[in-house]
Amino acid sequence: MYSYLEPTRGGKEWKKMNFDDIVAKVKECGKKTVAVSVAQDSAVLEAVHEAKRLGIADAILVGDEAKIREIAAGLNMDLSDYEIINEPDMIEASLKAVKLAHDGRADMYMKGLIDSKNFLKSVLNKEVGLRTGGTLSHVCVFEIPGIDRLLFLTDVAFMTYPTLEEKVQIIKNTIPVCNACGVAEPKVAPLAAVEVVNPKMPVTVDAAELTKMCEEGQIPGCIVDGPLSLDLAIDPEAAKHKGATDRKIQGDADVLLFPDIHAGNLVYKAIVHMVKVKNGCILTGTRNPDQPFRYLRDQGILPGTGCSCSRRDEKESEISYGYRDRSRCGSCGRTAVGSYRCCSGQSGKA
Repeated sequence: MYSYLEPTRGGKEWKKMNFDDIVAKVKECGKKTVAVSVAQDSAVLEAVHEAKRLGIADAILVGDEAKIREIAAGLNMDLSDYEIINEPDMIEASLKAVKLAHDGRADMYMKGLIDSKNFLKSVLNKEVGLRTGGTLSHVCVFEIPGIDRLLFLTDVAFMTYPTLEEKVQIIKNTIPVCNACGVAEPKVAPLAAVEVVNPKMPVTVDAAELTKMCEEGQIPGCIVDGPLSLDLAIDPEAAKHKGATDRKIQGDADVLLFPDIHAGNLVYKAIVHMVKVKNGCILTGTRNPDQPFRYLRDQGILPGTGCSCSRRDEKESEISYGYRDRSRCGSCGRTAVGSYRCCSGQSGKA
């Protein structure tokens, strides 16, 4: 129902996928190992059990072993093939779990029964974390009945009030997730309450600036059109009814970019709790998991990373618990975040 072909890009034929397609593709990558932080949670154990059944991943369960075994017993889940690291303290469990990914014993790090703040602190730990110096952002992928494509929601969990520069990096973090899910050139809709620029509504100004930056080549690999209201972003009939026939996005957005965590989190929870959907989430901008993105870069499918003439200045962001990675092009003086192509057309590591 949701699978259809994208135009050829990079010499490859891209195929938009549903969750069944994604699972089939993941199976081709070989079985991975997941380190689970504070694993004493029924939903988490069910998820890792299903991943193991499908042959996608094994799991190392870190947390209160007695509680893990109690919950597993209630699920009739056999733990004989799982490695369990007993650590009742949640903070210490998160650090031990993230260290497994840091040291290469696990391919990825999974959030269990721990709050987002402490989970993110473990990711950013200077000694055992997965920090890269770039901005971290959260991407949620939805398969929703009645919508003929996957929807990517960002950021609904970690970035509270992203600045314009952070929104640029959120988009750039999301593009490879879309690519990995078969979307060659995602359409990104910076959302607002209205679809016109209003100086008294700063999010609409940011949305228009993001659109301009994409048109100028500073955000490659996608199409950005904003500001857009939610109905124009996802409903072709609404776009037609409002006469938005001149917009690049007319109800066919792939990525919904939220102005702040309140808007994103409310929409996310409304969908999860009111509609029967399939969804999965990933924290981007970390060292792990990187395999699918590295493959896409090696194949020349993902864009280059920055301007070779720029310099780099990193500043920690208390808001996002991450890093703002600011780069200034030595030729044009334009400031950007992470990866972009400057006015001289040069590209390289910022």
